[in-house]
Amino acid sequence: MLLAFASNGVLGQASLSTALDEFLRIQTQGLPGKVSYSVGQLDQHAQKTPCIAFEPFLQPGSRLWGNAMVGIRCLAPKAWTVYVPVQVRIAGNYLVTARQLTPGQVVNSADLRAQSGDLGALPASVVTDPAQAIGKTVRNGIAAGQPLRSDLLSAPWLVQQGQSVKLLSRGAGFTVSNEGKALNNATEGQIAQVRTASGQVVSGVARSPGVVEVSY
Repeated sequence: MLLAFASNGVLGQASLSTALDEFLRIQTQGLPGKVSYSVGQLDQHAQKTPCIAFEPFLQPGSRLWGNAMVGIRCLAPKAWTVYVPVQVRIAGNYLVTARQLTPGQVVNSADLRAQSGDLGALPASVVTDPAQAIGKTVRNGIAAGQPLRSDLLSAPWLVQQGQSVKLLSRGAGFTVSNEGKALNNATEGQIAQVRTASGQVVSGVARSPGVVEVSY
């Protein structure tokens, strides 16, 4: 929460702009590139209505990327809220496909090419680091020269249905290794069900290729 106060008891455009700029500066830290932003026209109500404390905020599920809206809530003496349009530009590198990628293809470094531009004009899921793509599988075909997005890729299966896997059962002071057969596919961190030799079905977490961990 960021609160700002006007010493004369009236919230003017300059003081609101200063607090909004500080909010934007903090919220855009850590974005993958050089960030600049421009703020749209402030509402006349916000410029003229008395206010001694206010709070800029983002709506749930929104983020400062490309065209966005920032809310400004007056806390006292009378509550009111306005929304300000903001355009966020992010100059940085992103990845495009060096050639056409086909469904089911595993991405390698030769499939990727770096390109510079405004990330804010691209979907927020655009891939900026090769490590986010290499080794993953293409969900649908992607034409050459297209920006690569994380939602177009899937993590490799660490466990595949029907595969014989190692089952590690861990608890306080013990680790037991067993074997079983996977009943479903699972990527890293996903739940995998395993049928043991005795016929028991247990659920665990896929940790590495062919390994499922059960915690007690």
